[in-house]
This record gives sequence, C-alpha cells and structure tokens, in this order.
Amino acid sequence: MSRLVFSSAVAFALTSLLVVAQPAGLGHKIDAWVTINQRAIVTELVELLAIPNIAADRANIRKNATRLREMLARRGLTAEILETTGNPLVWAEMKAPGSTRTVLFYAHYDGQPVNPKDWRQPSPFTPTLRAGRMEDNAAELTDLATRKTFQADQRIYARSASDDKSPIVALLAAFDALESNGLRPSSNVRVILDGEEEAGSPSLVPAIAKYRDKLTADVMFILDGPLHPSGRPTIVFGARGSLTLQLTTYGPKFAVHSGHYGNWVPNPAMRLAQLLATMKDDNGRVLVKGFYDGLPALTAEEQAIVDGVPDDPNALQTLFGIAGPERPGLKLQEALQSPSFNVRGLSSAFIGGDARTIIPATATAEIDIRLVKETPAARLHELVLAHIRERGWHVVTADPDDATRATHSKIVNVVARGDGTNAFRTSPLLPISKQTVSSMQSVFGAPPVQIRTSGGTVPIAPFIEALGFPAISVPNVNFDNNQHGENENLRLGHFFRAITTMAALLTM
Repeated sequence: MSRLVFSSAVAFALTSLLVVAQPAGLGHKIDAWVTINQRAIVTELVELLAIPNIAADRANIRKNATRLREMLARRGLTAEILETTGNPLVWAEMKAPGSTRTVLFYAHYDGQPVNPKDWRQPSPFTPTLRAGRMEDNAAELTDLATRKTFQADQRIYARSASDDKSPIVALLAAFDALESNGLRPSSNVRVILDGEEEAGSPSLVPAIAKYRDKLTADVMFILDGPLHPSGRPTIVFGARGSLTLQLTTYGPKFAVHSGHYGNWVPNPAMRLAQLLATMKDDNGRVLVKGFYDGLPALTAEEQAIVDGVPDDPNALQTLFGIAGPERPGLKLQEALQSPSFNVRGLSSAFIGGDARTIIPATATAEIDIRLVKETPAARLHELVLAHIRERGWHVVTADPDDATRATHSKIVNVVARGDGTNAFRTSPLLPISKQTVSSMQSVFGAPPVQIRTSGGTVPIAPFIEALGFPAISVPNVNFDNNQHGENENLRLGHFFRAITTMAALLTM
C-alpha cells in the first residue's frame, strides 16, 4: 500500500471514530423503555399487520392510510392523507424548535400480493408467533395476543411484517421512547408513507408537483430492506437501477423437421445463443461497447467502505452451491459497484419429455441490466441496440412481416419493459452521511456496516432524483425474512433494536 493510500485510509478510520452529541446513554434508555413496553409495541404492530395491504385492494389500502394517520397523530405529529392519482400518501410533520434541519422518513405501507394456500397459517393477514424460524421447525406459540414479553429469536409471520410495516411502527415507538425519557427530536421531522411501492410507486413522482412544499428536506432516510447478514446495524448509501429487455429471434415461420431441414433452415435458438455469447466473456465482463464508461475510480475512503463490509464469500458459495464467483477474485461488494448484464430466462420450443426433433420458430431471452448512478437506463438501452446492430442483426419492435423476413437473415425483436429505473447513490463522504454513521456508532458502541450501493432496485429512485436532496437507506429487519415470498417474517430482536436505531436518527 502506498503512503498516500495508507494515510487516506487512516484519516478515514479516524473520521469514522468521531461521534456526534447524542443524548447521554441514549441507547440504554431506549432499550430499557422497549423492554418495559414490549406488549404495547407488538400489539400495535400486530393490529396494523391484520389490515390487508395489497396495492390493488383500494378499500383496505384506505383503511391502512387512515390507521397510520391516526397512529402518527397520537405522537403529536401533524398528520394528513395526501390524495394522488392512485393510492393515498400518508404525510406527517413535527417541528423541532430552533432547528434549521429537516429530515424526511420514507417507508411504504403496501405489500406484495399473497397466495394464502402457500402460507403455513390461516391467513397472511392473521399474524402468528413462532419460537424461531419456520424453516428450522420452530414451534408456533399460541399466546401472541396475551404474552407480556418476547424473546429476540421469536418471529412474527405475516405479510409486510418486515417489508415494510415494522419499520413504520419502530419509528413511531421511537417517538414514544424519546418522550418517555424527556427527549425530543433534534431536527424537524417529516414522514411520507407510500401506498404503491410494491406496484412501482407510479403516483409518487407525479405527487411532487402538488405537494413539494410538504416534501422538502435536507436528507431522506429510507426505512426499507434488510440488515447485512452479519446482523450489525447497517447504512446503505445507494441502490442499483434496473432495465429489462426481451430479445426474440426468428427462424422459420413455423417449426420444421430438423432431419429434413437441419443445416439449411436457420435455428433461432442457436442464433440467440450466439448473440448472447457476444455480450459477455467467460470471466463475466460485459462486452457491449461503452457499458462501463463513466465509472469513476473509488477514492481511498470509498474503497475502505467497500472493503469494510463483512461479507462471507465462502459461506455464500456453500449456500448457493457454486465453486466461485463469475469473475475470479471479484468481491461481492466490488461487483455491486458496476452495471451488470443478466440472462434471467430463456425459452424456445420444448424440453424433457416434450422435446421434439424440430427447428423452432422463435427463441426468446429475458434480460435484466442492473444500473449504477453513472449508467442511466436510456443510455445502456441504446448501447445494447448498437451492439446488436453492429453484429449484423436487423432490430424490430414487433413480429416481422413477410417482407422483412425475405430481406433480412438475422432478425431480433427487442422490447423494453418500461423505461427502466435509474440508480441512486448518495456519497458516503458527505457530512450528513458521516453524521449518520457517527450517530449510529455513538448509540450502538460500534461502527455500522456501510454499503456504498446495494444490489437491488428501489422504485422510489425517480422520487429521490426529483426531490434533489441526499437519500440514505437505514434497513432494520432480518435478512432471512422471506421478503416478497410466502411466510414473510420478522425477527423480534431486530424489530426492538430498530426502535433504538430510529431514536438515534431522530436525535442526531
């Protein structure tokens, strides 16, 4: 390591040790309050989880919004339901006398659709308590409604238990805990709760024009997503975007006998495979010209953040049953700093017992491209099209007619599914970023895991872009929560600690 890099790394380490003027003993005070009030906290969460919250269920979404407005108002916040072209937003505000800073907390109250028969309980909206993970055969505990205290490893199973109602309840409980200890938020606080996040938040950005004055802030904290698998407090400074494409290649107008016409009629499955092979090399590097353009080298401080994430590659390889990463020697966090090109599905004719000796008529690949802040969806879409055309393909956006088939040997139909969602990233070197880290370290006694960019995509990235101020994600729930799937769950130890996290943010 060069002396310059070493010095920068040391400077970063020293900076990360600085602490903000958090109320004395805040963490112990909040933890003690939570221990005494577990029954009331869990009751409020369970009652909220019992209201179905699928975005398309407008009646129950409205019930959720009304309940949340009431819950916010009980904490002394000015709370309103903001109407949109779709599901309502729930907004609230609490002023901090003398403060010039405003923080905006974002969360969503809608959940993913459910398939009740795949849940091991009467209903996804009838919360149940288990002694641990269902997958480990933990017993169901039947006294959820009356139990006075809860253990850290116990879990509540219900839709949105983790994604994303429990962070909302944790934030509200933090207001209660602060008040009980004679404390108040140090910043002006605003809250915005989205009722369509799991449906792509289509009404969120359009609502800015109508409600911008209510949404302005100095920083937004996103209360969504799981903690790092290590279980340590986690701060995430960005999320990758996403662009999805469907590529369909064409052979004969209808499937033909491979014995009679093999070696003569072009095979669309083979040609699609050959096209895809031009897009990525054996070491996982994307070969589309310009794909990685504009990516800046990480500073020593940023590299220290990336290197500091306590991933366990050997455990992940064992879990996934793979011998190593796609690109040898590449760390997971390093991989997330660049855009990716993924074949998420392939289809052509038949396989297994249904396989036939034919040359298929078409072959289709579904592609997802994960984006970083420097690689917007529109530009990468154009780069992929240019790559395809440069290899002699005629690009169409609908099934080709006879004239097109007669004119062009290689035809590919490229369809984008929407405009894509761009990435967002807030610099971890900004003062507000460092203060957030320092606040968490002050309360928990150890530095949080800092993630420069998470791999997933959040549909509120356009909302962040439109508002124009920094956004930092502060996840709280267990990583193994079955998010979006059946048997979604919340580990209660994570939930109770989330209240302390929220108190740290409110008082930093």
